[in-house]
Amino acid sequence: MVRNDSLAGESQLALVRRARRMDRILAETYPDAHCELDFRNPLELLVATILSAQCTDKRVNMVTPTLFAKYRAAEEYASADRAEMEEIIRPTGFFRAKTNSIIGMAQALCDRYGGEVPGKLKDLVTLPGVGRKTANVVLGNAFEVPGITVDTHFQRLVGRFRWTDETDPVKIEQVVGKLIAKRDWTMMSHRLIWHGRRICHARRPACGACPLVVLCPSYGLGPTDSVQAAKLVRPGPFS
Repeated sequence: MVRNDSLAGESQLALVRRARRMDRILAETYPDAHCELDFRNPLELLVATILSAQCTDKRVNMVTPTLFAKYRAAEEYASADRAEMEEIIRPTGFFRAKTNSIIGMAQALCDRYGGEVPGKLKDLVTLPGVGRKTANVVLGNAFEVPGITVDTHFQRLVGRFRWTDETDPVKIEQVVGKLIAKRDWTMMSHRLIWHGRRICHARRPACGACPLVVLCPSYGLGPTDSVQAAKLVRPGPFS
């Protein structure tokens, strides 16, 4: 990994300033960044996020119109015919486990929360199939409660940016939360995820097309030639 020697011994204050500057640049680069799962209410987003595990948002969005038309409330998910639900969500992969999670989640909503999706992290993470990442997606995008979504793209980028060397998602969330203002957590998460999907790829990042070249300590990990790098940029949607 190519490092910028000028960042050696970087102070916490300098790191905060660099992280926030990088986030501002990403905000300019991706002014339309948003959750790429289609939903109309908190329940739909919760279900879609469960389905997105080890599956692309694009594929989830192909499945959810049928799913959301058949099941409109937690009570309907809770009493769903398992075989029917499995057949609908089969294209998302791991459909049996996801069916278990969705039905179990819906039953818990009915038993504990009157069929409504709770708007607090501590409540959401008690639901079957719902971890901190899923809970933060729902909080940030359905309830406008700031949250940091540590998915694989996010984790890869904060490591490359040298925002943190932590590998545990909860610790990453805590460290990054001290770098970026809380009001920006949700949008910052979207921007990093978009950047990871479009430019800062896992295998060959498009370094020569990256707007963060001056600030990124990993510049040079991928092609730096602008023409070569441009060929690696993926505008989406993602299959």
